[in-house]
Parts: sequence; C-alpha cells; structure tokens
Amino acid sequence: MFKLSSEGIDFVKKEIERYETRRSAIIPCLYRVQKENKGWVPPEAVAELSQLMDLPEAWINEILNFYTMFNKEPIGKLHVQVCCNISCCMNGGRELASHLNKEFGVQGNEISKDGNVTITRVECLGSCDTAPMMQVNDNYYENLTPEKAVSVIKELM
Repeated sequence: MFKLSSEGIDFVKKEIERYETRRSAIIPCLYRVQKENKGWVPPEAVAELSQLMDLPEAWINEILNFYTMFNKEPIGKLHVQVCCNISCCMNGGRELASHLNKEFGVQGNEISKDGNVTITRVECLGSCDTAPMMQVNDNYYENLTPEKAVSVIKELM
C-alpha cells in the first residue's frame, strides 16, 4: 500500500500554502506521488491526497484522469512514449511504436518481462519538425529511425 514519505507530506503542505486555492496544488502534488511511487499514481494515493489537501477525491481524480502525464497503472523503469500525432504519424510514428513493441515484446502500456520498458503511444510531444520522436522518462529523442530508437532504449537500460 502506498504512503507518502514525510518529505512528500511536507511538500503537499507547502504546495497548499503556495496557491490561493487548494485545488491549484493538485498537479504538483500528483507529480510528487508519481515520483515517490515508481512513476504511477495508485488509487490509495488519491485518497491520501484527498485527506491531506482537504479536497474531495473526485477533484483529484478529475485531474488524474484528464492529463496524460499521470500514469494510473505501473510502468517500466523506462517509460517510452512514442508520438503518434499527425507529423510524427506521417513520418512513421505509428510504425516506430509497433517496431518497439515487437522489439521489446510488449503491447500497448504493458511492462516488459524484465520490468525495464513500457511503450505508450501518445499525442503531440511538441516536436513536429523533428518527427518522429519519443520521450523516455524526462528526455526527448528526435529524428528517429526504428534502429536509432532501439539503440537509445538499450543504452538507457
């Protein structure tokens, strides 16, 4: 069962004070939970935030379910997000995602057997002129070929 660390609890309290309304602190607090929980936000964390922030769980869930930067299920050590929006799609983004799924033996949003990789198709990552591209955890990789993408991921493992 997930519990925020004492540092995490202090972070939430400081974020609440930082904003005019408690509701404005939800996004940074969800980021903190995700950071402390290996990249995802479990349901019990929403309940804990609700109590700490004195906000309804529904308000926290609205944010959690709206924004794609929050993961609601466990992910691998490397979260590979492949852009499949129009520019990337036209330059092979979907094929790149399929190639990576095959190479690492996963289907959409699964974790590889070794726990290292989760591959997710996402919408625009904001690099249309260097398509196709992917984001691995917090880093961006552009002008990709399938071979280059596999090489990048294997180097990060």
